[in-house]
Amino acid sequence: MKKKVSVMGTGTMGTGIVHMLVVSDYEVVWLAHSSGSVAGAVEGIRKSLDKALGKKVISRDDASMAMGRVSATTDYREMEGSEAIIEAVTESEAMKMEVLKNADRYRGSAIIATNTSSISITRLAAAILDKEAFLGMHFFNPVPVMKPIEMIVTEYTSGETERRALGIADACGKTVIKVKDYPGFVANNILMQMLNEAVVLLEKGVAEKEGIDKIVRLGLNHPMGPLELADFIGLDVCKDISDSIYRATKDERFKTPELINRLVESGKLGRKSGEGFYSYRQRDTYDV
Repeated sequence: MKKKVSVMGTGTMGTGIVHMLVVSDYEVVWLAHSSGSVAGAVEGIRKSLDKALGKKVISRDDASMAMGRVSATTDYREMEGSEAIIEAVTESEAMKMEVLKNADRYRGSAIIATNTSSISITRLAAAILDKEAFLGMHFFNPVPVMKPIEMIVTEYTSGETERRALGIADACGKTVIKVKDYPGFVANNILMQMLNEAVVLLEKGVAEKEGIDKIVRLGLNHPMGPLELADFIGLDVCKDISDSIYRATKDERFKTPELINRLVESGKLGRKSGEGFYSYRQRDTYDV
C-alpha cells in the first residue's frame, strides 16, 4: 500500500518537506493556494531534486521517480486518504488557523502536524476538532539536509499521534527531540537572541557585518555568521518569529531590531529577494 502524506505550503519549508518525503518513497499531495502557485511549486521541487542530482545525493532515476510522487493541487479534497497532513504555510497564526480548519474537514484518520517555528501549538489546536490528532513538527531549513525535528505535543495530543509522527520522521531519517509548547520552543529561543544581538551590534557600529560574521564563523565555529544566516532564513521570517516570541513573552531580547524592520519594509528579505544584509547574484533559497 502506498504511503500518502499531504503538505500545505509551497514556500521554502514546504518545498523542503515535500523533497524529504518524496525521496523517502511517500506519495505527496501538495496543496497550493492558487493555480499559479501550483506551477511554481512543481518547478520548485524539480529544481530542488535537480540540485540533489547535481551533488550526486540521488541518482537520475531516483530523482525522476521522486518527481512522479508529487501531485500539486488547490483542492483540499485530494488530501483524503492521507496518513498525515503537514502544514507549512507562512508564519502567520491567522493563516495557519485558516488552512488547518480547511484541512481538518478532509483529514479522515490522518494526524495533522504544524511546522510552526514559534506559534503556540495549543492555540493552533483550536482549529482541529479532534485535538488528539494534532501536534507540532518543527523542521529545520534546509529540510532535506538538516536532521532534527522539534516535536511539540499539547495536553491533548494522543500517544498514537506521537507514534505515527515518529514513524514518518524515522522513515525520512530524521532525529526527533521532544520539547514543551513554549514560545519559540528551543531552537528559535536561542537563535533569535543571537541574530537580534548581531544586528544590534551592527547598528551600534561595533563591527562591520563581515567582521561580525567572521568572528562567529571562526571564533565560535559556526558554519555561517548570524547576518549571513538571517539572510538565508529570510529577514521577513526572522521578523515574524521574533515578533511572535516577543508578543508571547514581552522579553526585550526578542524585540525585532529597527534595521531588520527597515530592510523588510524595503523588500530586502535576504537570499530569496537577492538582497538583505548582503547582495546575492544567485537567489537560491537553499542548497541540498
